[in-house]
Amino acid sequence: MFLPLKPFGAARGLSSRRKNQNTHELMNDDARTSNLLKRSLGRWGTLLFAASCTLVAACTSNSGCEARYDTSPQFKGCTFQNLPNPEVMPSASAWRIWSRFIVGSKVDTVPVDPIPVRMLSTADLDALDGKANHVVRLGHSSHLLKLQGKYWLIDPVFSERASPFSFAGPKRFHKPPLTLEQLPPIEGLILSHDHYDHLDVATIEYLAQRVQRYFVPLGVRARLVAMGVPAERVTELDWWQGGEHDGVKLTATPAQHFSGRTLTDRDRTLWASWVVQSGDQRIFYSGDSGYFPGFKQIGERFGGFDLALMENGAYDAYWPAVHMTPEQSVQAFEDLRGKVLYSVHNSTFDLAFHTWHDPLDRIANLSEAKKIELATPVIGEVLTVGKARTNERWWQGLH
Repeated sequence: MFLPLKPFGAARGLSSRRKNQNTHELMNDDARTSNLLKRSLGRWGTLLFAASCTLVAACTSNSGCEARYDTSPQFKGCTFQNLPNPEVMPSASAWRIWSRFIVGSKVDTVPVDPIPVRMLSTADLDALDGKANHVVRLGHSSHLLKLQGKYWLIDPVFSERASPFSFAGPKRFHKPPLTLEQLPPIEGLILSHDHYDHLDVATIEYLAQRVQRYFVPLGVRARLVAMGVPAERVTELDWWQGGEHDGVKLTATPAQHFSGRTLTDRDRTLWASWVVQSGDQRIFYSGDSGYFPGFKQIGERFGGFDLALMENGAYDAYWPAVHMTPEQSVQAFEDLRGKVLYSVHNSTFDLAFHTWHDPLDRIANLSEAKKIELATPVIGEVLTVGKARTNERWWQGLH
C-alpha cells in the first residue's frame, strides 16, 4: 500500500515553533474529523473504521527483528530510516488519513474515457535498434527497457489490482500494452521497494525463473524468494552500493519513502531510487519519494542524466513527506541535472485524491514554462534515449 500509516519520522527535524503549529492544526483537524465520523458512519462504517484503526496500530508496532542489517547506516533498531531532512513536512495522523479514505469524497480520480494504449508485439520489440537504449511505458511505474539489445524490467505490475486482494483495492485504468506471456527473455529486473503498486506477487511468480538477475534494496530478497525466485539470482544493495550485469551498471541511491506489505512489517525493508548506466548513457529512476536534498547529491555524484524517470502522482497534503507534487518533481529533476524529464507513477491506479490528470496537467505546464524537455508517453509508447521526439498531451480532451 502507498499510504503512510503513521506520521513521518523525519518531522522531528522541524523547528519547535513549526512543529507546534502543525501539531495544533492537525489536532483541530482530528477533532473535526471525529465529529464528522460520528455523524456520518453507521454500524458497518464504524466496524470498518475500527478495523482500519487496528491495521494502523499493527503497522506501527515493532515485533522482534526477522533480519538485521547492522552494517547499513539506514538500519536502526529493527527498521530502516530516511535521511535526516529538517525541511520535511509531517504527515497527518493515521486517524485523519484513514477517516478521510472512509468518508471523504473523490472527484475525477478515475477516467471515464478509455486511456489510450499502444499495443505491442514481439516483432515490435525485436525491431528496436539493438545498439540503442529504449524505454517502454507499461503503466504506472512499470517499464520494459531494451538496453543495447537486452531486456530489463522496472517495478513490473501486470495484475489487475495494486493490492494484496484480487477482489478489492486500486484497479488499473487500462490493460498493459503486452501480456506477461508476450515478454521477451528478461536479463534483469529492478525493484524500488515492496509496496503493492511496485512489487506484484502474480507478476514475480510468473517471472521467477525467467529473469536472470534481480536488483533490489536491502531486505527485499526474502520477499522474492517467498515468491519463487532463486536466492542466488538476487543482488541486494544498500544506498550507494552498485552492481553490474551483462554490461549494465546499477547503483541503488537514496529516496525518501517507507516500506511494508503486512500488518507488522513497517520499514523492515529498504526503499531506493536507481541509477542505470548502459553504454555511455545514464538513466535515473526515482522510485517513490518525497522531495529531499538527496536528489541534488545524486546529481552531483553522477554528473547528470540523459533521462530521468520521475515520480509524479499520488501526492497529497496529508502525506507530503513520501510523495512529490509536480512542482517538487520538477525541482528534483533540476537537482539531478537531467536532460529529459519522464513522468511516471500516474495514469494507471487511483491512489490519492487529486484528479487522474492533475499530475500530467501540472508537470506539462511547469515544463513548458521552464523550457524543460518533457516526456509523457502514451501507455505502450517507446522512447529511445537520446533520440529527438515530439511530446503530446494525450490526456487532453479525455474525461
